[in-house]
Amino acid sequence: MLKVGDKLPQVTLYEFIDVPTEGCSLGPNPVDVAKAAAGKTIALFALPGAYTPTCSAQHVPGYVQDAEALKAAGVDEIWCLSVNDAFVMGAWGRELGTAGKVRMLGDGSADFAKAAGLTLDLTAKGLGLRSQRYSALVKDGVVQTLNVEGPGKFEVSDAATMLQQAKG
Repeated sequence: MLKVGDKLPQVTLYEFIDVPTEGCSLGPNPVDVAKAAAGKTIALFALPGAYTPTCSAQHVPGYVQDAEALKAAGVDEIWCLSVNDAFVMGAWGRELGTAGKVRMLGDGSADFAKAAGLTLDLTAKGLGLRSQRYSALVKDGVVQTLNVEGPGKFEVSDAATMLQQAKG
C-alpha cells in the first residue's frame, strides 16, 4: 500500500478539457502523473465514484470551497481521482463547479488505485473495483501525508484535514 515517503504511482490518468488550451485539446487528455506532479505541491484526494452520495455532497464540495485556502497554504493543485472515465469526471466537475479549483482526473481502469494498493471491491454492490477513499499531500511526487478512510467512513480525507496538514 502507498505510504508516506513513497513516490506516486507512475501511471497515466485522464482529464476532460472543456476549453482547449496550449498543449491540451478539447476532450480527454492524458495526464502523466510523474510529469504533472513534478515540482508541485498537490492536495490529492480519491474516492469510490462520481455522483455517489458522500462524494457529491461532501468530499468534492469541501475541496472546491477550500481551494483558495489550500492554495494560500502552499498547494499548487488539487486533484480528485476516481475510478471513472474522463467524460464522467468532466461532467461531474461541471456540475460541482470545480473549474479552476480542482482537477477531476479519471482513473478509468483503476491503474492508479491498483498501483497504490488502495482498491476497494464493491462488486457485491454492482460497482466493481473502485478506489478507497483517502487523501494525500504530495510534494514533488512524494507522499508527505496519507489519510486513508475506514470502510464507509468520511472522517480524515476531507478538505479541512488537508488544509491543516498543508499549513503544517
